Amino acid sequence: MYHVYITASRRHGTLYLGVTSNLSQRIWQHKNKVFPGFSAKYGVDRLVWYEAYERIDEAISREKALKKWRRDWKLRLIEEMNPDWQDLYLLLNR
Repeated sequence: MYHVYITASRRHGTLYLGVTSNLSQRIWQHKNKVFPGFSAKYGVDRLVWYEAYERIDEAISREKALKKWRRDWKLRLIEEMNPDWQDLYLLLNR
């Protein structure tokens, strides 16, 4: 399973969009600043939205399409799934 995901620094804060084959591990890496870069620098570690795909090419295609979206469209997408901007990472490992 492959996931396209959005993390945020806070509600309506800085956003990061990515794709991964292991969502739980990848978000843990964001939270623990395992890799230096954008998400570590800006504290973008709250999982606020994700979608699952069976094929990597589908996930990458969706990621590329979303990266072209305007910010307000991304905010609307997040709020359709997660209106309270909860950290969905907490629900992954239940």
